[in-house]
Amino acid sequence: MAQLLGLILLSLFITGILLIPFIDFLYKMKLRRVKQKTVDMFDKPTPTFDKFNNWKAGTPFGGGILIIAVVCILTFWAYGILETKVNAWQLFVIMVTFIGFGLLGFYDDLKKLVPGHKVFFGLRFRHKFIIQWILALVIGAILYFQLGYSYIFIWGFGLASLGYLFIPFAAFVIVSFANAFNIADGLDGLASGLLLICLAAFLAITSNQLDQPLGIFVAVLMGSVGAFLYFNIYKARIWLGDVGALSLGAVLAVIGLLTGKIIALAFIGGVFVIEIASSLIQILAKKFLHRKVFLASPFHLLLQKIGWDEPKIVMRAWLLGFLFAILGLYIAFIN
Repeated sequence: MAQLLGLILLSLFITGILLIPFIDFLYKMKLRRVKQKTVDMFDKPTPTFDKFNNWKAGTPFGGGILIIAVVCILTFWAYGILETKVNAWQLFVIMVTFIGFGLLGFYDDLKKLVPGHKVFFGLRFRHKFIIQWILALVIGAILYFQLGYSYIFIWGFGLASLGYLFIPFAAFVIVSFANAFNIADGLDGLASGLLLICLAAFLAITSNQLDQPLGIFVAVLMGSVGAFLYFNIYKARIWLGDVGALSLGAVLAVIGLLTGKIIALAFIGGVFVIEIASSLIQILAKKFLHRKVFLASPFHLLLQKIGWDEPKIVMRAWLLGFLFAILGLYIAFIN
């Protein structure tokens, strides 16, 4: 555990030092949000979001690029210096998820810089969603065929084998958390702060399971996200961008899958679940009932709509996330 805590501090220090020149670099590269009408992940206009967030125009995004780079380099360095025996397929799953979803998110970030949101092949959400599923299914197949994952623990019933169904199930978990994180990343410090809480919970789980390779990755990621959060809290000097949101959400899901604590993952990431559930309910209600269930969605935007200040929403979400993490840890340790 002392080594993992040391890695957290090292990662936090290195990322914190690099973030200041990196923010300046993003300004020079003009990777920053401009004041314009935006669209959501389903290519729909978001007037409510624009109303509360257009004042943030000019803030650079792309912090996820630095996090991915630092975490990958430090993780490989730590494996070598600590002489850690790593399952090659486990490492492959983590890195493919982290970098693969990051590249997909980077495409979305590039779209924000081009008038009319057209870049390269002009992919719409449904196309990107299909790519997410293909990537997630590949990851699920590796988990099943190469790492032997096929069981989930159902509280009160015990272990249940899903067989080949584990592959689409794992893909569903990965895609859901990737998009849930992306949806939650709408307020300064909200998603990154919640992720830090989730990672702390999974560091406890990996330590309890004596899974040093996964624990090293979680520790390095914790430190990097912690340093980023310092610059991301209200009023943010930098945002993750989709490159960070999609990669971090997907890799959180994979961490949960690799620990075998999938039910605990749903509780530990409970606020993310609420965020995506509120958006899904709103979408289905408008499609089939032709009316809204909520004044606005996702849930954090609803709270803004009814008059809550942004810092108040974020801090109370962190508190709720902490409570969910405790509940998730309780579930993880009793089964």
